[in-house]
Amino acid sequence: MQSIHILLLIAGYFGVLILISYFTGKDDSNETFFKASRKSPWYVVAFGMIGASLSGVTFISVPGWVEASKFSYMQVVFGYLVGYFIIAYVLMPIYYRLNVTSIYQYLEDRFGVVSYKTGAFFFLISRILGAAFRLYLVAIVLQRYVFDSYNIPFAVTVTLSILLIWLYTFRGGIKTIVWTDTLQTLFMLVAVGVAIYLILGDLDMSFGEFWNSETLEQYNQIWFTDNLMAKNYFIKSFLGGLFIAVCMTGLDQDMMQKNLTCKSLGDAQKNMISFSVVLVVVNMIFLLLGALVYMFAAKHSIEVPLMDGKPRTDLLFPEIALKGGLGISLAIVFLLGLIAAAYSSADSALTSLTTSFSVDFLDIEKKPEKEQKSTRKIVHVAMSVVLIIVVIIFNSLSNKSVIDSLLTIAGYTYGPLLGLFAFGIFTKYRIVDKNVWIVTLVSICLTYVLANFGAYYTYFTADVADMAAAVKLSKETYYQFGYELLPINGLLTFLGLILIRRQ
Repeated sequence: MQSIHILLLIAGYFGVLILISYFTGKDDSNETFFKASRKSPWYVVAFGMIGASLSGVTFISVPGWVEASKFSYMQVVFGYLVGYFIIAYVLMPIYYRLNVTSIYQYLEDRFGVVSYKTGAFFFLISRILGAAFRLYLVAIVLQRYVFDSYNIPFAVTVTLSILLIWLYTFRGGIKTIVWTDTLQTLFMLVAVGVAIYLILGDLDMSFGEFWNSETLEQYNQIWFTDNLMAKNYFIKSFLGGLFIAVCMTGLDQDMMQKNLTCKSLGDAQKNMISFSVVLVVVNMIFLLLGALVYMFAAKHSIEVPLMDGKPRTDLLFPEIALKGGLGISLAIVFLLGLIAAAYSSADSALTSLTTSFSVDFLDIEKKPEKEQKSTRKIVHVAMSVVLIIVVIIFNSLSNKSVIDSLLTIAGYTYGPLLGLFAFGIFTKYRIVDKNVWIVTLVSICLTYVLANFGAYYTYFTADVADMAAAVKLSKETYYQFGYELLPINGLLTFLGLILIRRQ
């Protein structure tokens, strides 16, 4: 598939999104941009959230991760499932009762202004980094397979990507995204289905034969219960997944903003439960695709692609889809699925960042009505620029699986949110609000020290050449923290809040 064909496909795809934006963005009021006037059908929100939750990270990184981690990611996914039930029946009733635009307004109601701003700040950091990870994935694929042939710099690729998102979200906001996410989820699931079908055909296997094959047994281990010290130990992964779901969905303005567009609490809960069950099945399908990708690569002697001289497993599925000889149909649906997966999360991130900064930091709802719309539009542009800068920075730093990086960073940035909301919901204490930011900062620092103690201790006390060698040696000696860093960070924040409670 030639570069010009890919460009035409992208242009056609975004033409459809802009058309949807035209019909959903006729009313570009702040009420529509922020809340979709609370008229979204729950089943539309649920289907669209699948694509937003999976994103380009799942679409590319999960299949590429299979060789190194097998199906251990399902341990995290089962934790997600429990977390989504907690969101539906603990957090959603609070948000609907308070009728919030930003979910962090709960913290102001419960503790005070500093707690409110601190929570909103950590969301901004978390979502900017998360959106940057996801956008980075689609940008490097477009760069490698399209724009490199035209000698277009990576920075231009990123800028064009975010400009396209801005074009179809600047009027309708969350109302547009509820409907574009539905289309994007459909494209992504069709792409996965077609990829599995074509690869199975090339391997001359039926799905049943694949399911029962000895080759699949090399990859399909889900439960890891032998070594408590290991990062992927079951309990650590499950609890990490549970808290990641609660934090990255239930305490995240991006994901909850869509749920808050439903007509009632009951509809929002139906949306969350149905979405969570389907998400478990879809994640398993992605892992099966990953096994097929490695089986196909082994058959045709396809190496993991290099980027800047380093193997990038995130690029193996794109390499096979676009250059593996499986035909133009897979290339087309892969690109549609990739673009849909990446932009279904990036567009809502841009909208939620605009919402949070406008409501939480600029108090847009308190401004005269004439100023509100212009303020929102300026913030929307500013957040677009911020995302461009962060993606470019990330491109110069990243050297490992994107999904692993994303979930690791979540442990630091979402932990304070978890502690704040948990303290607010499960205790009746008031706190010294002005000291909250100190507690959260100390919590993050302690979490970092705890997570990296083994590596640094080894580096300073053992005879090793560099930090990389120290990290490798420490894995054989010390407990390895995984995604349980998030609840640990939340617990440290919770304990810190106890210390500053009012008597």
